[in-house]
Parts: sequence; structure tokens; C-alpha cells
Amino acid sequence: MDRIRTALDLYRELKSTSAAEATPKRSAGEQAVPPPITYTRTRSLTVPRSVLQGHRVMAAHNKGPFVDAYKILRTQVTHRLRENGWNVVGVTSPGYGEGKTLTAINLAVSLAMETTQTVLLVDSDLQDPSVHKVFGVQDCLGLADYLLDDQPVEDLLLHPGIGRFVLLPGGRAISNSTEILTSPKMVALVEELKHRYPSRFVIFDLPPLLHTADVLAFAPYTDALLMVVEEGKTTGEELQRALGLVRDSRPVLGTVLNKAGRSSLGLADMKAMLS
Repeated sequence: MDRIRTALDLYRELKSTSAAEATPKRSAGEQAVPPPITYTRTRSLTVPRSVLQGHRVMAAHNKGPFVDAYKILRTQVTHRLRENGWNVVGVTSPGYGEGKTLTAINLAVSLAMETTQTVLLVDSDLQDPSVHKVFGVQDCLGLADYLLDDQPVEDLLLHPGIGRFVLLPGGRAISNSTEILTSPKMVALVEELKHRYPSRFVIFDLPPLLHTADVLAFAPYTDALLMVVEEGKTTGEELQRALGLVRDSRPVLGTVLNKAGRSSLGLADMKAMLS
């Protein structure tokens, strides 16, 4: 853990000497409370509580350190986004299995449980799309099918019955994910998702940073990134490399330290260390 904190300190020093901060995309201000939503075209799911609990989705738990940790992360992320006028966040990690998908899901769910915004989670880990499985959905169409087969986005969205939360699954796995994520059609989609609803946050679950070129290629289309690391697994050197790669492309909101302890629920705990 000391190595991770050392890498974070080095990154903060590098970031403080950067020539300029990213230009805010929208003026900060009070967020209007969206009206109640009735989903008509979006497919609604009834996800058993046992499925959510088994996959550690915080909406299935009423209280505990696990829930509190994500509420704290939600507050920190919300403040940082609103003070900069941002609404598009990419969630990544240096390597595989460090909890970035679970963090992206629970951050999105936590945000959607508030009444001041809607949230869209996009599974953009196109080499290994897996977000839909967390909600008990097996094979389904998704982002890859929109980009490659012209499936309408409206027909691909899922509402798992949680607050103002909607999911765009990844669909089938594809090998040329970097090229697809930076295609004109994908860029146009991001712009549409970003600007269509001013009170909506868009969270992209991205691949691991050190194993594909996807994050480096796609990062410029986000407002900021969130880095997930796992205590006892991610090394300080890996974190330093990952932060160094994205330092000049997009701001990093901070780093989430996953599995920093064990909660009373027996679930992997986490805490946020936003830089």
C-alpha cells in the first residue's frame, strides 16, 4: 500500500506542474431535479435481490461499510464533476481483476439513487464485455452491435429497476476494439450521450490501461478518468506507469483503493483517495 501511495504522490506532483488544466465543458451551477421517469422503449428488468447481492451491487444492501464507501465516493465524484461542468467519466485500472467494473457499476448505481440526475453506464470494455452478467443477463446485444450492425441504441438500453440507472451493454466481444472505440460513429454517440440530457452522468467502463490501447485512444472523448487499484495486487510501479500514460490526455479524478479491508457484510471494501 505504501508503494501505491508513493505513486499517487508522484502523480500529484507531476499534475501540479502541468501547463494547463482541462477546459471545463459546461458552466457549473445548480442541477435541476429531473421529473419522474417512465421507461417505455427501454427494456426494464426485474433483477432478484439475491443476484445483486451475489455480485456485490450496493443497491441490494441497505447499510454497512461497503455501502458507505460508495456513497462517499459518489459525493467526491459528484463535487468534482459539478465544479468543472463535467458529466462523462471513464473508469479504468492498470491491470486485470482489480475491481474497475464493479466500481463503475456501483458508482453509477449510487449516483442514480439520488434524485438530482440520471445515470447511463456504458460497457465499453469491448474485448471482454461483462457488465450485463452482473445483473443476471446472459448474451445480449449492445454497443458493439450498434457500432457494427446499426442496431438502434434505444433498443439496446436496459433498466435494471434501480433508481434513474440505465445500462448500455457491450454486446458481443470484438478484437479490433481500439479502432471501433475511436470510429466516427462512436465519437458521435459519445457527443449525443453527453449533451442530450444536461442532468445525466455517463460512466464508461473501460478496459485495463496497461493491456490495451483502448483507454489512451478513447480518453480524449471523456471529461475525466477514475483509476481503480487493488491493495496487495497493484504495484506502485504499475500505478505510476498507468497515471503517467494518461496524465497529458485527460484529468484523473482520483484513485479508488479496492479491497482495502473487509466489511461486516463480508464483501470487499474500498475507499476513495481522490487527488
